[in-house]
Amino acid sequence: MSLEIFLKGDVYYGNVKGMIPHGKGKYTWSDGTVYEGSWKKGKMTGGGKITWTSGTTYEGEFCGGYLDGFGTLTNPDGSTYIGSWRMNIQHGLGRKQYSNSDVYDGSWKEGVREGSGKYGWCNGDMYIGNWKGGLMCGRGVMKWLNSDLFDGYWLNGYRHGSGVYRFADGSYYFGTWTKGLKDGRGMFYPGGSIRCPSSKRLGKKKRSINRSLSDKISINGFFKELGRISSKRISTGGSVREFNTDILSYTSDEGESVDDDVGESVDDKSIVVCEREYIQGVLISERIKNNAGVLYKKEEQRKFHMKEVERKSSLDIFEGYKSSYLMLNLQLGIRYTVGKITPVPMREVRYSDFGEQSRIRMYFPRKGSQLTPPHSSIDFYWKDYCSMVFRNLREMFKLDAADYMMSICGDDGLRELSSQGKSGSLFYLSHDDRFVIKTLKKSELKVLLNMLPSYYKHVHAHDNTLITKFYGLHQITLRVGKKVQFVVMGNMFYTELQIHQRYDLKGSYHGRNTNKDDIEVGTTLKDLDLSYDFHMDKSLRDALFKQIKLDCIFLGSQRIIDYSLLLGLHFRAPEHLKSLLEPPDVFHKPQKTPGPLSPLDHSIPPKGLLLVTHEPSSVNTEPGPHSRGSTLRAFSVGDKEVDLLLPGTARLRVQLGVNMPAHANHKVSHDISGSTEVELYEVYDVVLYLGIIDILQEYNTRKKIEYAYKSTRHDPMSISVADPKFYSKRFFNFLEKG
Repeated sequence: MSLEIFLKGDVYYGNVKGMIPHGKGKYTWSDGTVYEGSWKKGKMTGGGKITWTSGTTYEGEFCGGYLDGFGTLTNPDGSTYIGSWRMNIQHGLGRKQYSNSDVYDGSWKEGVREGSGKYGWCNGDMYIGNWKGGLMCGRGVMKWLNSDLFDGYWLNGYRHGSGVYRFADGSYYFGTWTKGLKDGRGMFYPGGSIRCPSSKRLGKKKRSINRSLSDKISINGFFKELGRISSKRISTGGSVREFNTDILSYTSDEGESVDDDVGESVDDKSIVVCEREYIQGVLISERIKNNAGVLYKKEEQRKFHMKEVERKSSLDIFEGYKSSYLMLNLQLGIRYTVGKITPVPMREVRYSDFGEQSRIRMYFPRKGSQLTPPHSSIDFYWKDYCSMVFRNLREMFKLDAADYMMSICGDDGLRELSSQGKSGSLFYLSHDDRFVIKTLKKSELKVLLNMLPSYYKHVHAHDNTLITKFYGLHQITLRVGKKVQFVVMGNMFYTELQIHQRYDLKGSYHGRNTNKDDIEVGTTLKDLDLSYDFHMDKSLRDALFKQIKLDCIFLGSQRIIDYSLLLGLHFRAPEHLKSLLEPPDVFHKPQKTPGPLSPLDHSIPPKGLLLVTHEPSSVNTEPGPHSRGSTLRAFSVGDKEVDLLLPGTARLRVQLGVNMPAHANHKVSHDISGSTEVELYEVYDVVLYLGIIDILQEYNTRKKIEYAYKSTRHDPMSISVADPKFYSKRFFNFLEKG
């Protein structure tokens, strides 16, 4: 039945059901917008075409009055989008051609580029890889018009992580980047020194990227790079249903390491290669090597203070079982536990939620079961301790369950690390550096279980606590009976900034120094190696020591010793960066100068850093896994909450132990007459990251015997092991006064 209806100036002509459009029909609104197509119960549903008064048109599928399904949107400015829609928003696979002739072909989510996709700029540049939130993020390849190419990892539109840069002349640079700038060690190979991998993935997919050739000839002096690749903002547009298959097939390469693209060395021993080191894009050192037998070994500057394990095969943990099995078992178990506990409604923890008897147990046979998936590891039993407690802790630390699982259990997996300490523990690091997983001794497991009720109360009462954040406690048992315990913790050095130096400070001085021959980039130094005094804003320092004192009181009440302050330094003084590569001259001498965290006599803001009034809209207000506390107030800006402004880099939220600005004073002696020395100070602007770690050593009988023995051979004040109350007082005084 056809009918013409007039409703408040609108006109409809077509099929109806009752007095409601139903079937085929044309509707003209009073403002001039026209829709012609299918209707169902008064709503646009099925195929149709709508034209707005602005000139924008959409032709495709509708559902319930929304653009929903597959269709083409054409804008008056010439931009088009052809692809999938969900409730008026681009969602799924689609191609967008922008008004300036840029083209994106790939996956969309809620109106922005997300997933695998290909973006071609009108100037000829091209990116193929992963996207998130409209920006290049994850593994991807950038190709520039001049045939330069970058293949590696990206974050928020910047090169970030490991990668390989191929220049148009055939030269290569293998290394790491931080927010678009080279950071850490890498190797530069002149053209012809290695075989081009174009015969495999690079040539097949025709990947390349743009970079000034001056980048590879800046051997002497400091030469900064341009960092970010321009990214276009999304607007509505259209394309075609036949999408480029290169985009989707690219995802099969994501799991491959950049080292696979390296190829083999040529036999010409006269070719030289350059080993370079950068800090924030500044070339600070370079060594030229003969290429005879030299192959590039990837060296990533990790945020965490560990070295990657280098062994002939996967580390044998026990009786021939590989470490890779344990990593897979961990992922399977954590995925199972978090998936099981997350749907349970939130509630306050009870007495029965604590203790060794509160646990989830599951058997994971290799062939799978009704509750567990098949896997490529060995049969194992999984035990998760105090699941509801750790679930509440993760919520308390504002950690999303999905993010937690994806970080630890995602396809990128875990990285195996070896400890620099004496514990002999194994460490794993999540692929995004957010979480550290450490093996525990049985005694440490018991300490944590006994401490957990008090720990829960302490972190609940003190948002700004500096004590290690624990996220899970697990045990893996093989069928042969061997057991391995693990704890999941936050990485205190999870930050966008490079950690240039790191210290483990206990407040004692016997044996608390590092052999000069053992010091490398990334080495964690000790108390006697620290040659800096740190001067901070008065309010920031007061808040810091108030919390350190509260944390020390808590640890003392639990009879915990051997804990330390893990301190990371990010330097903001490029003209002095060369000195950071050399160990200070004051090693092995007890520090009798003012303490490492001294107050400013007058509240003077750092010269190269700027404290500005906190603006939540300008910074990421979500805390990392190392913090969850409030934004700090600074005396120097009128006791207001502050952000840290890093010129040319970022604006960061200042929290306790995170993004804390300071002056680092380093005393040097200057001989002015052959016999007279004048004390001078080098002053650096630094950003501090710190927290209290290693809190699972109880002052038990074994430690009492150790103290009795060592105190007869050394000054009792100098040795690390001590009564908990004395240890706490010495630790606090060292940090406060020296």
